[in-house]
Amino acid sequence: MSDNNQFGGPFGSNGGQYATTVQYGGTEATPARVALGEPPVTVDVIKDTTTATFAADVIQESRRQPVLVDFWAPWCGPCKQLTPLLEKAITAAGGKVKLVKMNIDDHPSIAGQLGIQSIPAVIAFRDGQPVDGFMGAIPESQIAAFIQKVGGKNNGAPQVAEALAAAAEARAAGDVQTAADIYDAVLEQAPDTIEAIAGLGDLLFEAGDAEGAEAVLARAPEAKKDAPPLAAVRAKMALAAQAAALGTPAELPRR
Repeated sequence: MSDNNQFGGPFGSNGGQYATTVQYGGTEATPARVALGEPPVTVDVIKDTTTATFAADVIQESRRQPVLVDFWAPWCGPCKQLTPLLEKAITAAGGKVKLVKMNIDDHPSIAGQLGIQSIPAVIAFRDGQPVDGFMGAIPESQIAAFIQKVGGKNNGAPQVAEALAAAAEARAAGDVQTAADIYDAVLEQAPDTIEAIAGLGDLLFEAGDAEGAEAVLARAPEAKKDAPPLAAVRAKMALAAQAAALGTPAELPRR
């Protein structure tokens, strides 16, 4: 994730920063919510696995494309909330990432080997190795951003458009952290995306980091530096600078 993003991010190389809501092997810490309706899924994209089939379903398959492993249990309320959202997002991604689900009550050894002590936990595998992950039930927009990041260079224009729409939705709802995460994830895979550059720059500026905003805007390709989204953010920043130079209305009579 870019060093210019002061918002930080949940998808670091050491896994997610989300606090888990249920302890592994324990009881529910929060009441289960009604699971969202499940969309039609493709067997080849979403499947269950066992200890015996994990190597083929995850390790070998991740050498062909990224695989997410959803560690869950029947007694886990937040798992019932998260899993349908994962399935929906994986289906919407059009097969660029696969989802494999593992019931840790029936098959606890893999979770133990990976050091998973609480669920829900989602671990991304690529090239036979775990590369990223998060814990706890997270919003749908953050799931989309995570899949966008894990999917890597397989992402195309439709996925970028979906991610930008999710960022706009998060921002409209006042969730600037999620919006920043999504913009940053887009820029990791498609660094010339003007809408993401402008969106992240604007968020940084509104958070009081004008220097960080300038640094993000400077990442735009030379041929696109005058694109309308970027020009709008620069105009906003210039207007704010002019207002700051004039001072508050109470200060004007003293000048």
